[in-house]
Amino acid sequence: MSVWQPSAPCTPGACIEATGSATAVPRAVLRMAAVLALVLAGVVLSPLGGRIPAELVKRWCRWIVRAAGVQVRITGTAAPTGGLLLVANHISWLDIPLLAAVRPARMLAKSDIRGWPVAGWLTARSGALFIDRNRLRALPQTVAQIADALRSGHAVGVFPEGSTWCGRAQGNFRRAAFQAALDAGVPVQPVRLHYRITGGTPSTAPAFIGDDSLLASVWRVVSARGLVAEVDVRDAIAPGTHPDRRSLARAAQPGATAQADWIHAALVA
Repeated sequence: MSVWQPSAPCTPGACIEATGSATAVPRAVLRMAAVLALVLAGVVLSPLGGRIPAELVKRWCRWIVRAAGVQVRITGTAAPTGGLLLVANHISWLDIPLLAAVRPARMLAKSDIRGWPVAGWLTARSGALFIDRNRLRALPQTVAQIADALRSGHAVGVFPEGSTWCGRAQGNFRRAAFQAALDAGVPVQPVRLHYRITGGTPSTAPAFIGDDSLLASVWRVVSARGLVAEVDVRDAIAPGTHPDRRSLARAAQPGATAQADWIHAALVA
């Protein structure tokens, strides 16, 4: 681990509840096949790039989540056009298509993903910006790249916690990406992600945390019953309303410190 890379106390054994009401295996297999088919469709269409209408991209992202058997509920305001920093708490691999369902964006991803089979290639093809978390000196260059993308009118999606949490609480937002929004003079769009089961009970089943494998996390989602993804799009924070990245990060994530302290205490008790 680098000297500045954040980590969460969450682990699969301590945080993820058993999915006692799992759906039948054949249905889970069909769901996984549907997710793969939609992802492959995106691969085929990726050469078209920006020529694909944003509304179609948003629908495709929702279809991926729905194909996994997860209902999607998006509430709140519409994200503005033009340069925009999209920020959200980070729980699951599902967060990426859910954030893109709010507004298609260039995602900020850790450089390690480039070496992942298939996923690395897909991430690079999507126009993602990469950050090397093991090289602190590279951070100013990454911030400058984000600012350039924002000035060009792109939306950039960031999970500022820098690590996934189980969903019972969340970590503190790191401030670097918010400096890019300040430098580019663009608004920040906070998004809150929650996962529940039908009826409203919070669920940690979609979490992708600790030493969990991606395949295990995907299978847990497609085999669960009644999962609901709630996407709360908050009011955008206008440029010029906060003097520095610290206050901007706090405004984008109210109450994070208290929640992080709560989950840490619960796990070490």
